[in-house]
Amino acid sequence: MVQGHNLDIFQILLDSSIVVKIDLLLLVAASVLSWTIIFQKLSAFKKAERANNDFKNFFSGVTSLEEAYHDAQTIEESPLKRVFLSGYRELKKTEIALGENYAAIKEHYASIANQSMERTLSNEVVEVDQTMSSNLTTLASIGSITPFVGLFGTVWGIIDSFSGLASGGATLETVAPGIAEALVATAVGLVAAIPATWYFNKFGQRRNKLREQLHIFSNQFINEVERYISSKS
Repeated sequence: MVQGHNLDIFQILLDSSIVVKIDLLLLVAASVLSWTIIFQKLSAFKKAERANNDFKNFFSGVTSLEEAYHDAQTIEESPLKRVFLSGYRELKKTEIALGENYAAIKEHYASIANQSMERTLSNEVVEVDQTMSSNLTTLASIGSITPFVGLFGTVWGIIDSFSGLASGGATLETVAPGIAEALVATAVGLVAAIPATWYFNKFGQRRNKLREQLHIFSNQFINEVERYISSKS
């Protein structure tokens, strides 16, 4: 090992025990996986938020649900579009079931159909939420576990370093590289954990905001359905 005050960290790691090397490899793999998920989710949330804004601008300019459904086919896929299409198809199923008798449909919606529509929209919101939250649990696990993996490497390295003291004759210069090797494991664990934890919290905030948008739009869509049925009847 390198002795003296000028410690070569890379040489120290090359000379480290097999347990510490495996520990560091696990931490590096976790960090790579973490950043892969982070970049994927950044892209997914950015795309969903942009598409939602486009759909809201589009939906505010349409004059009827039929027009919205027809023109929505040319709009980029978005969570709001998914909720709208799901609700519109449920409305059409009700029209077909009652033979487009809008007086009966209005009465039907005044009794139990609104619950059916709410369930349909709620189910779609849950599916969108599940899509947007995919891999977030992995990110959270990396953020919570990697510090302990790094700590394990540190503890093992310190035990290995101080075991040499039992034979006598050890000096600070001979023990220091082993301690440095051990502390590197903790540092790498923190490097892996901090971005994973930070982005997990950020994505959680964006996910909650998206879910609120979907619930608001669901209520707006139900109001549009009620106006649509009233105009037909």
